[in-house]
This record gives sequence, structure tokens and C-alpha cells, in this order.
Amino acid sequence: MASSWADLGPHRGYFTDDLAAADPEVHAAIEGELRRQQDQIELIASENVVSLASLGALGSVMTNKTVEGYPGRRYYGGAEFADDLESLAIERAKRLFGCAFANVQPHSGSQANQAVYLALLKPGDTILAMALSAGGHLSHGAAPNISGKWLRAVHYGVGADDGLIDYDEVERLAHEHEPRLIIAGGSAYPCVIDFARFGAIAKAAGASLLVDMAHFAGLVAGGVHPDPLPHADVVTATTYKNLRGGRGGLILTNDGDLARRFDSGVFPGVQGSVLLNAVAAKAVCLGEALRPEFKTYAQAVLDNARALAGALTARHVDVVSGGTDTPLMLVDLRARRLTGDAASRCLEEAGLTCNKNAVPFDDQPPSVTSGLRFGVSAATTRGFGVAEFAAIGGLVADVLDGMAGDAAPGTAAEASQKVRALCRDFPIYPDLASCPSS
Repeated sequence: MASSWADLGPHRGYFTDDLAAADPEVHAAIEGELRRQQDQIELIASENVVSLASLGALGSVMTNKTVEGYPGRRYYGGAEFADDLESLAIERAKRLFGCAFANVQPHSGSQANQAVYLALLKPGDTILAMALSAGGHLSHGAAPNISGKWLRAVHYGVGADDGLIDYDEVERLAHEHEPRLIIAGGSAYPCVIDFARFGAIAKAAGASLLVDMAHFAGLVAGGVHPDPLPHADVVTATTYKNLRGGRGGLILTNDGDLARRFDSGVFPGVQGSVLLNAVAAKAVCLGEALRPEFKTYAQAVLDNARALAGALTARHVDVVSGGTDTPLMLVDLRARRLTGDAASRCLEEAGLTCNKNAVPFDDQPPSVTSGLRFGVSAATTRGFGVAEFAAIGGLVADVLDGMAGDAAPGTAAEASQKVRALCRDFPIYPDLASCPSS
């Protein structure tokens, strides 16, 4: 049997040792994260739990292959199966969202947005988008982000009384500032957006309309949320929230000329080689979303979000805008004299993982905040239903009451025990004795 240099010295086992043998420190961290996910209830709106098939795609040999360009137009050889894979992901995205063109290469939703900006705008051009403080996203022109440094961003907000978009204000700002691009969508806005109204405002202003549907793409795919594509020039999305896939972004359009510009915006504009293992995982999740049972999942996400919002409201927890039409909701803690930073830490100690988040007209700094953001996509994937989310709402309220001194000592510890019991009833990756990479 022929030997090779890889059989010698420090390279022995390169192709044969699993992660536990090759790197115990990394293995231990991944094992810890697996146990955390199994034992805690994930309520972070931007997270989900991927299928074992998606994990397999992410850990596949596709990670070894470098390609630049697009199927049939690569800058590297050996791209036959890379082309097959990316073409499959593109066709699945087009079928799922009923659009004519799709780009599946963006590494994230933010980079999808950057590619759109590069395709449609010049440095210094004006964009109109939701303010970060009102529920918008960093990549929509926030000052610390490259979009806010490269472009002139004008921001609209929400009403102080109802937390809803003031479309008259959007129209006034569009008329006053004449933006080249208007953006609808955000990261902490829980209500249905009037895409038709945004489309009319953009048309009257001579602007293009981008809808960022990262936080409700799965609901659109499942047919339980209005579709922005008939009203928008371009739609961006992520695959790792309620589409239940690996991390990455999508760009969708029905305009062939714009599609070519967006392709150039991604490569060579803001990215180099395709992350083919990520594209493989996107293909898997898009295929899963095309199955009939995904519609049931999407409806369950919506039902569960409303159940959680209702349970919180029933316990006098202030839910911004009074409820939700999406997988996420925002809680205002100011009436309880709590901060989002402190509340999120206490909830995590009880096994309920969420994130601190600014609320409209927040007077706390971003590192502290006066609010919490909750999402239901991940726990819905586990199998939780309306009854479980009603119980979760009660547990969240118990912890918040305990922080405010309105509950008996030991409330958080009792909540933690109930969380673990729920997690045992709805296990994830139950057949993984150790981490998927071991």
C-alpha cells in the first residue's frame, strides 16, 4: 500500500480522524452548544433549527471547492457539480417564491442588500428606510453601517401611540427628499406592511422599491403573509430564520435587466467565491419549503407568535403595537422599570433565550435598551404549539415579575425546571450522541 506524507508526523489522521480526535477543544465547544440548544427554548427571532439534511450539506465536501461567477460562466474549472447544485438552488427559489430570477450566492441578508445598493445606487445617493430605532435594520442606512457611511439615509419611523408605520410620513419624506431607493421591512417590526402603498409611493417619487423580507420570508413561502414581489422591484431575504435553513441570503426579482445588475452586484461586486456548502444547505431548505407540510409549519409559526403575544399581554407585559402578524414581537419594559440587557440575562438563566432590543422612542443606549425581541420560529420547528407558547408567555412573565419584586423568590428557578421539562418533551437531534461533526 502506497504511503504519503500525510501519514507521517503531525499530519497523520488528516483524512481519517473525526473532530473529537483531531481537535478536542473545538469539539468541546460544539458539544456544549449542542447541549445548550437541546436544553433551552430558543426565542431569538433570527434563529431556527436546521434539519439533519441541512447539517449534512453544510459539512459536505462542497466546502473544498472554489468557484467564482455563475453556472456555466465560472472562472475556475471542475465546476460541473457546483453548477448543478447552484442551478438547483436557483430553480427551487424561483418556484418557491414565484419569481423569474433568483440569486442564491449572498453570504447574508446584509450582503444581499449591499449588492442591491451597488447595482442601483452611487455613493451619496439618497435612500429612504425605516429607522433602526423604530425596528429597521443596520444595513438599511444606519450610521455605524457601511450603508449609512456610503449613502445618504433618510429614515421614517412609527407612531408613538400605536407603533405602526405612518405611511403619510413615508410619502411626505419621499416627496421631500426624492430618494433613489425606498426600503420596506426591518428586523423588529411585527406588523404586516402595506407593500402596495409602498410601491405607489416609490413610483410617484421615481424611486426603486426594495422589500427586505428576512424576518417573514417563510410566511410568504407558506402562503400566510402578503407577498411583496408583485409590488417591489427587488426583494431580499435570508434562509436561516423561518425558512429553516443554513445562514445566507437571497435576492429575488421579476425584472431581467435588474437581475443581471444584481448578479454583478454580488459577484464581482461585494463577494468573491461562492460558499458552495452554504448554497447546498440553501438548496436543501428551499426543497423542504416546497413540500406541502411547510405550509402547515408557516401557519403554526403565525399561530404560535400570536399565542405568545396574547399570553404576554394577558400578564400585563407591554407588547409593542399590541400584537404581531409575523414570527417576531417586541416587548417594552419601561413600565416595569427594567432594561432589556438585564431582562435578557435573567431569562437566559431560566433557559429562555431572547435578545435585548431597542423599542420605539427608547432613551436607553443600544447596549442596554428598554425592550426585548422574541421570535417563535425555532421553537415551532421543535414542535411547540399554541399551548406550549401560552405556557412560555407565562414563564417569561414570571421571570419579569420576579425581577420587579412582584413574584415569590425562586420563580426563575421554577421557570428553569419547566423549561427543561418542555425541552425533554420536544427533543432536537435526539439521535446525535455527540456533535454532528464528530
